[in-house]
Amino acid sequence: MDPSSTQDGSLIQPILSKHPNPPLVVSPLSGEVVSSELEEILSDTSLSYFRRLQKAIAIEQHGLFQLAGPAIIVYVLSNLISMSTQILCGHLGNLQLAAASLGNNGVQLFAFGVMLGMGSAVETLCGQAYGAQQYEMLGVYLQRSTILLMLTAIPLMILYIFSNPLLILIGQSKEIAASAALFIYGLIPQIFAYAANFPIQKFLQSQSIVNPSAYIAAVVLAVHILLTWIALFVWGWGLLGASLVLSFSWWVIVVAQFVYILKSDKTKETWTGFSMLAFSGLWDFFKLSVASAVMLCLEAWYFQILVLIAGMLENPEIALDSLAVCATILGWVMMISIGFNAAASIRVSNELGAGHPKSAAFAVVMVTLCSFMTSLICAIVLFALRHVISYAFTDGEIVAHAVSELTPFLAVSILLNGVQPVLSGVAVGCGWQAFVAYVNIGCYYVVGVPLGSILAFKFNLGAKGIWSGLIGGMTMQTIILLWVTFRTDWNMEVEKAKNRVHKWQHKKEEPLLNN
Repeated sequence: MDPSSTQDGSLIQPILSKHPNPPLVVSPLSGEVVSSELEEILSDTSLSYFRRLQKAIAIEQHGLFQLAGPAIIVYVLSNLISMSTQILCGHLGNLQLAAASLGNNGVQLFAFGVMLGMGSAVETLCGQAYGAQQYEMLGVYLQRSTILLMLTAIPLMILYIFSNPLLILIGQSKEIAASAALFIYGLIPQIFAYAANFPIQKFLQSQSIVNPSAYIAAVVLAVHILLTWIALFVWGWGLLGASLVLSFSWWVIVVAQFVYILKSDKTKETWTGFSMLAFSGLWDFFKLSVASAVMLCLEAWYFQILVLIAGMLENPEIALDSLAVCATILGWVMMISIGFNAAASIRVSNELGAGHPKSAAFAVVMVTLCSFMTSLICAIVLFALRHVISYAFTDGEIVAHAVSELTPFLAVSILLNGVQPVLSGVAVGCGWQAFVAYVNIGCYYVVGVPLGSILAFKFNLGAKGIWSGLIGGMTMQTIILLWVTFRTDWNMEVEKAKNRVHKWQHKKEEPLLNN
């Protein structure tokens, strides 16, 4: 789906338009007038340009941080759950750190990309349906997505079961492959937790319900760290025990969030019970989910491929450890940008569904600027701590030196991640997943992976060469997404959202089971 362009190629120009009076915005489906203070301010020519901008910034920032703040906490805490397992395993030894890193950042990231990608179809449909006041469809979308993701988890489980020979087949050493496979076996229940978690998470986020997920993640993280420490250092369960605790913690998150949906007054209109509608239109929903999965998987798998390439270098253990430490830190900081990504997707999809083109465009500008400034601060702090950050993961001085040499590359990647994930969130909010998938193929797999491999092996740059390829692919992708986003015709996107919600709305039926 190719985004359309404005005639003047500007995003800012159509936001502060020259309408003589604030417009009455009508919901595309319900026909009811939808109030939008932001839309009215952006269109009110009785105010000066700078006064409109000042008031609009105040309104958008307030709403943005109410969404982005808790969303960032959710993603950071969720990432810390996996990271804490990796850190604790690392204190068992370098081999255990390499195995847990390969399991977490390699094979497990494959399943994460598939599930998160397919779950983002819920984000587009729920967000636009919620903005269009078609509340009863959100629960149906949640159920359809969960059914499809559970079915998808079955072939992924087979991949996990045969992870040992597969890792050896792609060039990993037998010792690292065997240890990583042991860790991966314990992550099999986590695949099905992903299948339930991401639809639930997107269902809640599309309604701007993010605080409960943050509270749940905070409690689970504290319990998870304690249980993992006990499993490793008291009971001596090793890598398998650590990964089983990780799977258990993810299932606790899933159950707690679903209980909230069943009991909360905030979801009474959007969750009306289990319905047979969940089994209708599965093929069309599957095609949309696949487009979403391809978009995000190509990005998630890119990091996985880089970790796998590191395992084929001359000194694989040190290269893998140093690259894994930096990739883990990048993933942690990226959770902040993904929080802004969620906020961008929510704001854009809700505003498009409600028929507010100027508000959608203005939200894009604000969330991108806020995310970039946050990433700039993180990059400066990490660069200042480059000589000591690795000691949180391992006590090895050789790894610490290797990590310090990679940190400048890490800082540049963090800056790029201040923009790119937000623009991906805009793409999800607009339903551009198929278009972005093509962009990701070109930037990551035509440019990034070959460039990193050439620099690593041909020019003997090792892990620094691999990371240089990462930066090249990310830079190219960010530039393309910026160009496309800032040339988007938001009035046309409103019409597309209207057509999309019409397409996915089915005849209303009574739910089979009311909660």
